Amino acid sequence: MTAIHTPYDMHTTAAEILTGLDLSGRRILITGGASGLGRAAADALRGAGAEVIAPTRTDLDLADLASVAACTAALDGPLDAIIANAGIMAVPERRLAPGSGWELQLATNFLGHFALITGLRAHLTDDARVVMVSSGAQLRAGVDLDDPHFTARPYDPWVAYAQSKAAEVLLAVAISRRWDGIAANAVAPGRIHTGLQRHLDPATMRALGAMDADGALIHPDGYKTPGQGAAGEVLLAVSPLLAGVTGRYFDEDNQEAEVVAGGPEPTAGVAQWSVDPVIADRLWDLALTAVSVAR
Repeated sequence: MTAIHTPYDMHTTAAEILTGLDLSGRRILITGGASGLGRAAADALRGAGAEVIAPTRTDLDLADLASVAACTAALDGPLDAIIANAGIMAVPERRLAPGSGWELQLATNFLGHFALITGLRAHLTDDARVVMVSSGAQLRAGVDLDDPHFTARPYDPWVAYAQSKAAEVLLAVAISRRWDGIAANAVAPGRIHTGLQRHLDPATMRALGAMDADGALIHPDGYKTPGQGAAGEVLLAVSPLLAGVTGRYFDEDNQEAEVVAGGPEPTAGVAQWSVDPVIADRLWDLALTAVSVAR
């Protein structure tokens, strides 16, 4: 399968992706659309004429399956795309989501979106697109199907985050295998200052090169603006260049990434465990059971 190359790079903005496109009549749902990358993507899509639905935390708590079910029940009308943008990162201590009992990062980033997307399946148009906003962190750890909630192994906030981001890619893979006509892909937006870093202490932020000694945020080489970070989301959601493309992972340069062995060394690509169809199927079954029990 030949890797897809686009004419864009890490500096391209969401608005530039949409140049010349008229999205009038398109309806797009985006989670986390009130701030950060989600806000940048929503603003760009609205600027091109799309109707954007962006549930806030008061309407939709992805960690709570009852909240997700209420949200899906309240929505009506067709959807041309769902962008699974919302998420949490590096929660410092092990926490479990209400109802499901899943580890909080996996519950929020993956299971809540699984419940939302499958709950809205009937609203998706015949050629709708699903976009999972993942991360390069998926290279660091795959989904531990034997102990996904850190019951037996020590909890590590970064391993938990990496697992949840691998799970998001696997959801795109699973949808691409199950739903004919629906394109599902994942993207890593790159490094951007957003509310996602709210659980990181100053020492960690300085170690990441994102904060100076006085506590001020800095933007080292490789960091993006929210508008640049949102480019991949809108590229996968509406660009005619990717019509019919499904089951792929795009990197922070807005290019399809090479499949590589995961682990501590790789700094680019998508881990084999993040696109493995067998793991995708098993994770789908786990999520389906959790959602069915909650209902």
